[in-house]
Amino acid sequence: MRWVFCLCAGLSIMPTMTQLPPDLPMRALFDAQFHASRQQIEVPLLLRRDRMQRMRQLIDQHSAALAEAVQADFGVRSPQLTEVADFLVLRALISDLEKHLVAWTKPRRVPTPLYLQPASAHIQRQPLGVIGVIGPWNYPLQLTLGPAVTALAAGNRVMIKPSELTPHSSALLAQLLHQAFAADELCVVQGGADVAHEFASLPFDHLLFTGSTAVGRKVAAAAAANLTPTTLELGGKSPCILDASVNLADAAIKIAHGKLLNAGQTCIAPDYVMLPRGMEAAFEQAYGAAVARLFPTIAGNPDYAAILTDRHLSRLQSLVSEAQSQGARVVTLGQGGDAGNTASLNRQMAPSLVFDAPADSRLMSEEIFGPVLPVLSFETPDDAVAYINERPRPLALYWFGSNTAARDRVLQRTVSGGVTVNDTLMHIAHENLPFGGVGESGWGAYHGEAGFLRFTQQKPVLVQSRFAMGDLFYPPYGAKFDRVMGLLKRWL
Repeated sequence: MRWVFCLCAGLSIMPTMTQLPPDLPMRALFDAQFHASRQQIEVPLLLRRDRMQRMRQLIDQHSAALAEAVQADFGVRSPQLTEVADFLVLRALISDLEKHLVAWTKPRRVPTPLYLQPASAHIQRQPLGVIGVIGPWNYPLQLTLGPAVTALAAGNRVMIKPSELTPHSSALLAQLLHQAFAADELCVVQGGADVAHEFASLPFDHLLFTGSTAVGRKVAAAAAANLTPTTLELGGKSPCILDASVNLADAAIKIAHGKLLNAGQTCIAPDYVMLPRGMEAAFEQAYGAAVARLFPTIAGNPDYAAILTDRHLSRLQSLVSEAQSQGARVVTLGQGGDAGNTASLNRQMAPSLVFDAPADSRLMSEEIFGPVLPVLSFETPDDAVAYINERPRPLALYWFGSNTAARDRVLQRTVSGGVTVNDTLMHIAHENLPFGGVGESGWGAYHGEAGFLRFTQQKPVLVQSRFAMGDLFYPPYGAKFDRVMGLLKRWL
């Protein structure tokens, strides 16, 4: 079954429009946005600001209800977690867009090479048109509304397909957006995998997807039929490297926070830890103390999120069981919660460390997306670098220590979507740092100006001068042409 929400709201600064019925098929909604985008190529700053302000008002006025909806989807996920992980990031993003909107929309003058002078040249920034956003379930508000509001700031129309795995927050989000935006500004389409495939097959001017690498491949294939450019924010196994110079207690609390935020259901969560051989016992003790400090209890603790579904919990338990059967040592931490293969009504899975997991185990080859942290030992930092480089490039890399030369050596010899040094996750919160993956962890980046430009056509414009001497390069070629080319060869 499919639900399509058409978003209709009138504004005095908007052109007159016909209200669209709520049962229009998806393609009709796209066509309405497509035609509107072509009729209004230049979108006034006043209208762009108004759209951003409406998004901010939606968040400010309905944050409590939205957090409750997310809680209903997860079973256990505190409103405070949604406040910091979704709303704080969104508010910072909108403030940054509002602050820089005028500067980012201005034409950029560029130098003109000698052989084209006295012409002038500039880059004109224009909206692409219609942007598709396929949102994920783990942070259903931030990772859906963030790209959408960035696209609106860039002057685009937006269609959203939220995750069917978060039905409460998706339905409420659609309802609220319905009240705030016109159909040819922004619309929301809900449904399962079949709807997602149909959505990805629309001829968007740009399509942004956030989710797993496996689904990202399908989205890219569907978009390719229309030559739709895509931004894919995927996942992967993000390593966390501890140098011998590390402050272990400080590193452990930051790694535990990064790993256990949203119970590990975070695309940039540390997926495994690499540390110097001989440091295993000290790290186990420090990480256990960090878990106890952050989450004195697990079962029933509203600050410790549940695994989204029974299916996701079963998969995580299977990964741990399989590694254990292959000789890995599993250390379960925290008071209460699910451990091993034990199920519970609220799906709060206890944190665990896994030592000596085989390299070919599913735990070490699949993205974990849960509160399970494998620990690997290395003899030298070069061994850690080699291990990382033998595998698909990660979405994030974390390094802990005080030896800057060792840090720089690792960063120079590895490639990842982003890096945080002596902490985890924080690079995603910096609006001036592009956020995105590389290789199997995705392509394209957004946040800040990088996100604005992701949804912008940078149109090159050359304005020829009436004193132009381009005819020097016209045929018929002869001695005069040869003299000009000879001069240019000496100058260039």
